[in-house]
Amino acid sequence: MATKIRLQRHGKKDSAFFHIVVADGRAPRDGKFIEKLGTYNPNTNPASIDINFDSTLDWLMKGAQPTDTARAILSYKGLLMKKHLLEGVKKGALTDAQVEQKFTKWLGEKDNKIVGKKDKLKSADANKVIAQNKVEKAANLAKAAKIAAKTAVVEPTAEVTDAPVTDAPSTEETA
Repeated sequence: MATKIRLQRHGKKDSAFFHIVVADGRAPRDGKFIEKLGTYNPNTNPASIDINFDSTLDWLMKGAQPTDTARAILSYKGLLMKKHLLEGVKKGALTDAQVEQKFTKWLGEKDNKIVGKKDKLKSADANKVIAQNKVEKAANLAKAAKIAAKTAVVEPTAEVTDAPVTDAPSTEETA
């Protein structure tokens, strides 16, 4: 039985959510599977991947073949790197201590890249909000200036005097 590590699609029409599973190669995409290894959510930025590292590594060492997309996900999480290093141990090229040292170094560099990307996205969002606020402020000032110009023209024409205006001569002046 050839086993594959692949994705099972879940979620709504335009918001896919995937389970990473080990299944028989002959089983349908969303059909029967042997074991669920984790989840993959491409709707977040960066995509969120939650995977059982030890179980997935065990299946890879047993010979389970990942599909192209699953291979990319496993590579991103470092599972293929760890498998490669462990195969070096089997051949006698590396020791377990060297494998752990190389893998932790690689994992640290990868984490720094991910944190850098998240920080860059946060600062880009903050800069976008600041720029949007500047545009809105300029538009509000332009509107205020337009309203001030209209009210300045209206005020001189609407003068009202407090003295009563009489056109008829008073009775005291004629007598």
